Amino acid sequence: MVEHFPSNSIKRKCFTRTVFPTLSILIHHEQISNHIIIRQHVKHDPNVLRILKVETYLQSGYATQGHSVEYNASYAYHFLFAYFDRDKKDLPSKSSFLQLRDRFFKESSDEERDHAEKLMKYQNTRGGRVRLQSIVTPLTEFDHPEKGDALYAMELALALEKLVNEKLHNLHAGCGTLIRCCSRKRPEGRKHRGVARLSCTSRDLDLTRLPFPPQALAAAAVLGLLGGLLLYMLPRKRGVDAGEVQDLRNKAPRPAQDQGKDDPAHMAARAPEIDEDLHSRQLAVYGRETMKRLFGSNVLVSGLQGLGAEIAKNLVLAGVKSVTLHDDGEVDLWDLSSNFFLSEKDVGQNRAQACVPKLQELNNAVIISTITGDLTKEQLSNFQAVVFTDISIEKAVEFDDYCHSHQPPIAFIKSEVRGLFGSVFCDFGPEFTVLDVDGEEPHTGIVASISNDNPALVSCVDDERLEFQDGDLVIFSEVHGMTELNDGIPRKIKSARPYSFTLEEDTTSYGTYIRGGIVTQVKPPKVLKFRTLKEAIKEPGEFLMSDFSKFDRPPLLHLAFQALDKFRTELLRFPIAGSADDAQKLIDFAISINESLGESKLEEIDKKLLQHFASGSRAVLNPMAAMFGGIVGQEVVKACSGKFHPLYQFFYFDSVESLPVEPLEASDLKLENSRYDAQISVFGAKLQKKLEQSKIFMVGSGALGCEFLKNLALMGISCSENGKLTVTDDDVIEKSNLSRQFLFRDWNIGQPKSTVAATAAMAINPKLHVEALQNRASPETENVFNDAFWESLDVVVNALDNVTARMYIDSRCVYFQKPLLESGTLGAKCNTQMVIPHLTENYGASRDPPEKQAPMCTVHSFPHNIDHCLTWARSEFEGLLEKTPTEVNAFLSNPSGYATAARTAGDAQARDQLERVIECLDRDKCETFQDCITWARLKFEDYFANRVKQLTFTFPEDAMTSSGAPFWSAPKRFPRPLEFSSADPSHLNFLLAASILRAETFGIPTPDWAKNPKKLSEAVDKVIVPDFQPKQGVKIETDEKATNLSSASVDDAAVIEELIAKLEAISKTLPSGFHMNPIQFEKDDDTNFHMDLIAGFANMRARNYSIPEVDKLKAKFIAGRIIPAIATSTAMATGLVCLELYKVLAGGHKVEDYRNTFANLAIPLFSMAEPVPPKTIKHQDMSWTVWDRWTITDNLTLRELLEWLKEKGLNAYSISCGTSLLYNSMFPRHKERLDKKVVDVAREVAKVEVPSYRRHLDVVVACEDDDDNDVDIPLVSIYFR
Repeated sequence: MVEHFPSNSIKRKCFTRTVFPTLSILIHHEQISNHIIIRQHVKHDPNVLRILKVETYLQSGYATQGHSVEYNASYAYHFLFAYFDRDKKDLPSKSSFLQLRDRFFKESSDEERDHAEKLMKYQNTRGGRVRLQSIVTPLTEFDHPEKGDALYAMELALALEKLVNEKLHNLHAGCGTLIRCCSRKRPEGRKHRGVARLSCTSRDLDLTRLPFPPQALAAAAVLGLLGGLLLYMLPRKRGVDAGEVQDLRNKAPRPAQDQGKDDPAHMAARAPEIDEDLHSRQLAVYGRETMKRLFGSNVLVSGLQGLGAEIAKNLVLAGVKSVTLHDDGEVDLWDLSSNFFLSEKDVGQNRAQACVPKLQELNNAVIISTITGDLTKEQLSNFQAVVFTDISIEKAVEFDDYCHSHQPPIAFIKSEVRGLFGSVFCDFGPEFTVLDVDGEEPHTGIVASISNDNPALVSCVDDERLEFQDGDLVIFSEVHGMTELNDGIPRKIKSARPYSFTLEEDTTSYGTYIRGGIVTQVKPPKVLKFRTLKEAIKEPGEFLMSDFSKFDRPPLLHLAFQALDKFRTELLRFPIAGSADDAQKLIDFAISINESLGESKLEEIDKKLLQHFASGSRAVLNPMAAMFGGIVGQEVVKACSGKFHPLYQFFYFDSVESLPVEPLEASDLKLENSRYDAQISVFGAKLQKKLEQSKIFMVGSGALGCEFLKNLALMGISCSENGKLTVTDDDVIEKSNLSRQFLFRDWNIGQPKSTVAATAAMAINPKLHVEALQNRASPETENVFNDAFWESLDVVVNALDNVTARMYIDSRCVYFQKPLLESGTLGAKCNTQMVIPHLTENYGASRDPPEKQAPMCTVHSFPHNIDHCLTWARSEFEGLLEKTPTEVNAFLSNPSGYATAARTAGDAQARDQLERVIECLDRDKCETFQDCITWARLKFEDYFANRVKQLTFTFPEDAMTSSGAPFWSAPKRFPRPLEFSSADPSHLNFLLAASILRAETFGIPTPDWAKNPKKLSEAVDKVIVPDFQPKQGVKIETDEKATNLSSASVDDAAVIEELIAKLEAISKTLPSGFHMNPIQFEKDDDTNFHMDLIAGFANMRARNYSIPEVDKLKAKFIAGRIIPAIATSTAMATGLVCLELYKVLAGGHKVEDYRNTFANLAIPLFSMAEPVPPKTIKHQDMSWTVWDRWTITDNLTLRELLEWLKEKGLNAYSISCGTSLLYNSMFPRHKERLDKKVVDVAREVAKVEVPSYRRHLDVVVACEDDDDNDVDIPLVSIYFR
C-alpha cells in the first residue's frame, strides 16, 4: 500500500540509514509496530513510489528508547552546523546557505535535543534506566559479521573521505540541482545485513521532484554522507580529526612542525573533559592532569598473543586516545589459552583484526586501529609509546635506537612471556622526567615549636606520626613569630623522627616562634637517563628484583632470553616441548653468549632451569600474560603521563615452582590439538585434566572477579562435566564499574554482577561449567552454602573488597580445611596471600591495625584538615536528609510504639532524637520551595556564623587551659564566622543544593527558576535572618575521648514526656497520609546534588577555619570513601593468584613453593616471600594448629565429653556453643546438666536447632593442663547423627 501525503503532514519520529555502495542517505520515516515504514514520494511518478520495511532498534517502545534516536539526530545536526560554520569561507555567499546553516541545522539540533530531554524526563519519571545507543549499524564495503559498530563507522568514514572532499560543494549547491551517486563498484553477490540497500540513479535523487523542502533534503544527503563518521565520532568526548585517523592508518611520519604537540603539557591542554562517573576510581589514583595526558596519547601494541591482548585491554580501559594493534600472524588454537578476545571461529584470521571488535567494546572513547603488514621504524613516529611482545632482539635494537633518538623521544617497551618466564625492558629516552615518583599525597605535619638554633629543631604535635625521611624537602606556612620560614622556599631536613626533625638552616637571627605552622613535603620531579637496548643488553646493570630467594636468577634469565632469540633466529621455530635435543641447543647458545661476556660472565649456569625454560618457551600462559599485562600496561601509563617511577630498565620473573612436583614425561607433554595445548606443553595433560575437573568457589565478581573469571575460563578451570565453578555476588553493576570490570557493558548497568560476568566468561570458553548466584556469603546464607557445598570444593578464590567478608570466608575455609587464595588492591598496590590447609597461617591470623579515627570533638568543633570537614559534612548530610526523615516516618507509622521506645531509652540520645523530629515537623516544616530556601539560608547562618560565634565566645582567641597553656594552640585552629553573600557563587551553590534536597524530602517539586542564579539570589534576599546573641554557660565538648556530644541531664525522662506530648499534638495538624522521603547518600550520581551539598558543607567549614578547600571530585573521594582502583594492579594480582592455583590443584607442593606477594606498580616494587607457617600448639605428645578440628562420632553427654578430654590430659572447665555457656565448673547448678546430651543442652540453653543438612554440633571448650596452665584446643565437633 502506498500513501500520498503533503510534506507538511510528515511527522518525523527518527532517522534510519539506508546505505548505497558508498553513500548513506538519512530518510524521514515513521514507526509502525516493530518496524519502520519508509515513504519516498515523487510527484506524478508512481514508478518510483515504494515502501521499504527496515528493522529498527525500537523494540520496546518509542518512549523507552526513542531518546537515543533523538540525541543522535541532534548530534548530527549540530555537527553539520559546526562543520559549515568552520568552513564558511569556502561556501557560496548565498543567503540560502546561511539559512541552511543558521536556521535549519541549528534550530533542528535544538529541537531534537529538546525532544530527547523530554523523553528522558518522562522515562525517569516513569522509572527504570535510560540507555543511549546507536540507531543502526553502519554498513560498508568492509562488511564482516564480527566487526563492531565503531570499526564499521571508522572504515566507512575513511572510504568516504575522498568522496566528501570532492562532492561537498556539489552538495552545498544542490538545493535545486541533481546529486549523482559516485561510488566504487561492489563485488556482485555480496550480501548486506541489518537494513535494506537501494540501487541509486540520478532520477532517484532528483531533489526537485521530492516533496521535502530542498534544504532538508540537502541536509539529509550531507548527513547521510557523514553518517558513518558521525556515529564513530559523536559518542566520544574527544575530537578526533579524520585526518588524524587517516594518518594512523597510513603511518606516515609526522611533520616537524607537529612534533612539539606530543609533550605532556600540550596533550593535557587539548584533552577532552573526563567522565568522572566512569573514571572516578581511576581519577583517585592518577588525578585529572595525568588522565588528560593519557587521553592525548597514542600507543602501539605489537604482537597480539595473550600478553599483547592483556596490555591492550588495560590501556583501553585506562582511556588512552588511541591504540594501534600490529600483528601479521593468524589466530591458531594456541592463542585461545591466553587471548580472551579470540574464539575458535577466529582461527585463521589476522590476530590483530580479530581482536578489534571485542576490544572496542571496552571503551568506545578509544580509537582502535590495526596494522597487519610489516612495521617500519618511521611509522613509530605516530606514537608516544610503543610496546613489542614478540620481536627479535635485532629488530628491537633497530626500533629502540630510532625511538631513543627521535624528538621527542618515543617510549620503547619490549616484553615477553615464555611459559613460566617473563621479561620487561624499558627505554623512555635520554632524559625522562618523572613528575610524581610514587603518587602518594605529600606528607604534612602541624608545627608545635621551632628553636632558634643552627641547625634548627622543629617539633610537631603528636596528633599523627611524621612520615618524613632524611633528605626530604619541605616548605612552611602559617608560622607566627618566625615568619622568615613562610617564604615558600623548599628546605632540606635531616634527623627525621616520629615527631621532630632538624632543618639544615641557621635560625638564630630569625624571629622567635610564637605559634602555628604547617610543614608540607615537596616532591620535586626526577630525571631518569635511560640507555638503549643495544647498550643495556651488554651491561644490564642492576636488575629489578622480585623474589630475594632467587637472587641469582635475573642474570641467568637475561642470558636465557638472548639464547632463545638466537635459537629462533637460526632454527626459525621455538624449542619443542619435552625435547632434550632442543633444550641442549638452547643451553649451548646460552653458554656461548655467556663466554662472550668476558669478566661479566656467570660462574655457573643452572641447566635444569634452562631446560624448563626451553620446554615451555612457545607457550603464552594466561596467568603470566595477566601479570605482565598489568606491569607493562602501567609502564605505558608512566611513559605517557610522567606519573610514577618507571621500571629501570630490565625486569625478569619466573614461577618455575608452579610446575608439578613429579617430573613430566615426554608423553604427558604430547599435544592434543585443543585450545589448552599451550598449557599442556608446560604442565602436561594430567594437570590439565585436574584443572578441568576442579570445583571452585569464587566469592565476588567485581574488578578482581572479572579478571579471575577471564583467567579461569582461559585456563580451562571447571570446563568438564565433572567440574564446576560457583560464583556469587549480591551487587549490581554501576557505571563506575565499567572502567575496570571489563566483562560488563553499559547496557548491563543495574543487572547482577555475577550473572553478567558468568555469561561473559562462558562466551570466552563455552565449555566453562559455571553457576552464578546473587547471595552474600555470610552466616545468614549457610542454608545455601551448606556443609555439603563446602565439603565438595577443591579451592576457594576471594574477590572481595572488605575485611569483614574476607574474615568470614577465611573462617569457613579453616573450618572445612579448604585452600583459600586471597588478593586485594589499593590503587597501584596489590597483595596476594595463599592460605593452604596445615601449611600456612590463615588470613585472620594477622590483622592490619585499625585506621585512626579523629576524635568526635575535633570533627565537630576543632577541625584542622579537610578530612575532618568532610567527615562532619557527611554526618550532617545523613542526619538532616536521611536519619531525621526516617525518624519522622517511624513516628508517623506507629506513634505509640515510637513513644514507648523513647520512654524506654530515657537518655540524652532519645531526647535529642525527639527534638530533631519536632523541629522538622514544626519550626522547619516546608510547604513551598521558598520555605526550603529559607531553611537552607538559616542553616547556613547557623552552621557557619552562629555556631562559630558561640564557640569563640565560649573560648576566646586568648583563652587559656587549666594548665596555663593557650587553648587555641596546635593543632586547634581559631575559626572566623562567615558573612553570607549572594554574590559569592559558593554560598549560592550551597543554598541551591540544600534547598533542592530539602524539597525532595518533603516531596516539593523544584521550580525551573531555582537554577537561575539571579532569581535564586532574589529569593534568598527575601529571607529574614535573626540576629544572634551568644549564650552563657554553653558546654562544648573538648575531651578527645568523648564518644557522644549529647549531654545527659537528670530530668531527661521528664523532658522526654513533654516532647512526646508536643510531638503528638503536632502530628494532629499534619495532612492525612503525610510522610517524608529520606535521602540515602549516593556519590556516583553527579546530577543528584548530594556531592554538591557535601562539598559545600565541607568548604564553608574549611573557610571558617582557614583550611584549604577542595573541589567536588576530591570531596567525593574522601566523603564517599572511594577506594582508588586501576585495571593494571588488578590484572597483576589475579595473574599471581592463578600461578598459585596451578600448585594447589596439582597438589604435593611444600610451603616453600608457595608465594605471598606485595607489589606497588607505582615505585615499582615487587616483594615475594614464602607464606608464614601456622602457629603450632603442643601438649604432651600431641600438637595441632588452627587447621585442626577434633571430631567425635557419638552423641555424647557433657560428662562423657569431659572424660574424653581428660583422657588427653586436659581438664575442661568451660563449654560453650555460640554465645551461650553450656557448662562451667564454677556454677553448681551446671552440674545438673552433666548427664544430658550435649545436643540437648544446646537446644535447651542456647536455643540451637541444628539444621537438617548438618550432622554435627560445634562446641568451644576451655581447658587447663595438670599444672593449671590454659591450653587452647581446637574446635570440637560432635557428630550426633
